[in-house]
Amino acid sequence: MKLRVKLILFALALPVAMFAQRNGRGRAVVVMTLTSNAFTDGARIPDKFAQAGHDVSPSLSWSGAPDSTASFVLIVHDLDAAIGNGTDDMLHWMVWNIPGGAHSVAEGIPAGAQLADGTRQISGTGPYYRGPAAPASGPPHHYAFELYALDVTLDIPAVGAAPAATRAAIVAAMATHIRGKAVLVGSYRRGP
Repeated sequence: MKLRVKLILFALALPVAMFAQRNGRGRAVVVMTLTSNAFTDGARIPDKFAQAGHDVSPSLSWSGAPDSTASFVLIVHDLDAAIGNGTDDMLHWMVWNIPGGAHSVAEGIPAGAQLADGTRQISGTGPYYRGPAAPASGPPHHYAFELYALDVTLDIPAVGAAPAATRAAIVAAMATHIRGKAVLVGSYRRGP
């Protein structure tokens, strides 16, 4: 494994280890497990789930959520695609208010700001999953799928604000309500 990948994986593991201690309200935060039948942790994300494959969202499953979970938030972002002044990265998918009793999201979630079960979604370009698209001319990019178990549901609409503002509002609203966290990382680059 290359040094850059090791450093990225270490950087992702560190927040999980810190969350395992306490959240902003002094409660312990559980380390959960997040998996996909589309790719394994650290492996290449198949083209089907990239922009070249028509942006099909992968199925995801998780375990180990605390009993107090009221909802889940999923944030998918490109760790290697800094935007703005370099303090943010490309948001590929943010899904919030996933029901607390859920243990998975299905493959191919349809576009739309709000789904029938109350789940809301957005990406950097609209209310849908935006697949990886790192150029073939450079190194593979690393895409983090971060799942958070919350003890509340969030009353933040999926429309009406720019994606960056929506993401910031959700992250701020969930800060003291995180009860569990899991991370899955995949890599992608166009071409062979």
